[in-house]
Amino acid sequence: MDATTDSTDSCAGPFAECVLCREPTEYPESYKGVTLCPVCEWHEAQRTACSG
Repeated sequence: MDATTDSTDSCAGPFAECVLCREPTEYPESYKGVTLCPVCEWHEAQRTACSG
């Protein structure tokens, strides 16, 4: 249960915007790198999985 508590604590506060659709993501604003919302992450995974 400690892992759940830690992940909840780290996700508290304002969330970063998705770089594609500007919706809130699951990442805090302090996250470094590309941030995608769950929907855009799913679409990106589908694009990269089928690009082979």
